[in-house]
Amino acid sequence: MNKKQSTFAKGIKFGLTYGIVLVILNLIAFTVAVGRIIFDTRSLVPDEYALVLLLFGFIFGMMSAAQKNLADDHMKTIFKATISTGLSSGGLMALFAVGAFMLQNNEMDPRTYLVMLSPDILETYLFESSLGVAMLLNLVLLVSGSVLGGLFLKKVIRADWRKNIAEQGKGKVAEWMKAPVIEKFRNSKHSNLIIILVAIGLLFLMPFVWGGYWNYVMGTVGIYILLGLGMNLIVGLSGQLLLGYVAFFAIGAYTMGLLSAPMPLGIELGFWPALLGSIIAAGLTGILLGVPILNLRGDYLAIVTLGFGEIIRILVKSDTLTALTGGPKGLRNIAKPTLFGMDFSSDVNFMHLIIVGVIVGVFIAYRLQYSRAGRAWLSIQGDETVARATGVNTYYYKILALAIGAAFAGVGGAIFASRNQFTGPEDHIMMVSINVLCLVIVGGMGSLPGVFLGAFVIKGIPELLREITEYRLMVFGILLVVMMIVRPEGLWPTRRPNLEEDHVGKLKKPTETELPSKEVAA
Repeated sequence: MNKKQSTFAKGIKFGLTYGIVLVILNLIAFTVAVGRIIFDTRSLVPDEYALVLLLFGFIFGMMSAAQKNLADDHMKTIFKATISTGLSSGGLMALFAVGAFMLQNNEMDPRTYLVMLSPDILETYLFESSLGVAMLLNLVLLVSGSVLGGLFLKKVIRADWRKNIAEQGKGKVAEWMKAPVIEKFRNSKHSNLIIILVAIGLLFLMPFVWGGYWNYVMGTVGIYILLGLGMNLIVGLSGQLLLGYVAFFAIGAYTMGLLSAPMPLGIELGFWPALLGSIIAAGLTGILLGVPILNLRGDYLAIVTLGFGEIIRILVKSDTLTALTGGPKGLRNIAKPTLFGMDFSSDVNFMHLIIVGVIVGVFIAYRLQYSRAGRAWLSIQGDETVARATGVNTYYYKILALAIGAAFAGVGGAIFASRNQFTGPEDHIMMVSINVLCLVIVGGMGSLPGVFLGAFVIKGIPELLREITEYRLMVFGILLVVMMIVRPEGLWPTRRPNLEEDHVGKLKKPTETELPSKEVAA
């Protein structure tokens, strides 16, 4: 009896939580926006809204049935959990229908308080029928959807036939991998190089397919990959929490502008000398910043570097330096790269340049991570005091990480300014630092593949959500929260090298004949 009550209680608890979320989504008309995307329509009719509610109930049912703290995975338990979830969430939505009916009867315009909620949307929420019918439909749709979601989880996702198919598929892949030709290729010392070259070749072909808009989006992702590689060295490997990373990005961009643009200095060195200048300027700034503050740790270091980033932004925006930085107007007509007479003005060519930059950046970051410096950074991240006690020059390696990470940001800033042919103070706000830090954390601290995944999540997904412009940041935030709950270690966690096992090997377990006798032990 207690088990039954426990299952119902848990289902009701989940349902109330999901019901509150659904009421909030209705108040901001998000459910209507979802329906418009699904049905590709401007106005949502009641039948389509009913299917949207059924879909939400389906999701709630799956989430309720998937809870680990349910009593068991039997069909009766799933039915109890999903029905109680549907009843409680449907009950809240029925109460919401009462509120919508009262607003409609009092002829109040809900847009006075909720901008997205129009009288027409209220009519849709009531299914263009009476209050009793609307309340009943909310209840029935959410209960039905919840039960269907629970059955789907049990009979499809967790079904034995699915596991059998997966196991058979793994067996077939293993068989295929053992084929003589594949085995010979895998054993070849050039196999990894061939795979990398094929992947790079395909990557270079993609800009011809993407088109102008997606080349711009993927170019932004590529620039953030470069920024992420630098931040990964500082935060992911050496463990220094840096929130003013955008300062190095700004220094790289403005150095590119000052050295290559016709105004204000008129130097016009061209892209490649200016790129080298951006790398040197950002790297030196990293050293100059690191020398006085690297005795700080944790939150204190984060706050000081955050202040440094804001100082740089305010300086480039101030009237005092307008003659040099252009002030709020920024720098214009920044040079684009040319190579052997080929102009990189087209989006395809510039995308190829970004791809080359990312490949070179990954190669450098990989070599650093598995070098002597990389091992020193890992020891500092683990425990700086212990690392110092074992002979690691922590001050030198922390400054080295900051200088190299800043140089990566300088490259990203220079390419960013050249691609846009403009850079200004609004391109270098604190949110850039937050985004780069987020992509390192989301991808997995210290993980190079994680930097790629994090950049796609942080800068790629928001572009995919442009169809729901008003709710883009909300959906993006929800995805981040879900990801941090499901994968707190990141999308692609790093694997630390087991150096002791590599060099010493596993300890051999002594046999009985090798154990000392009792007489000797005595």
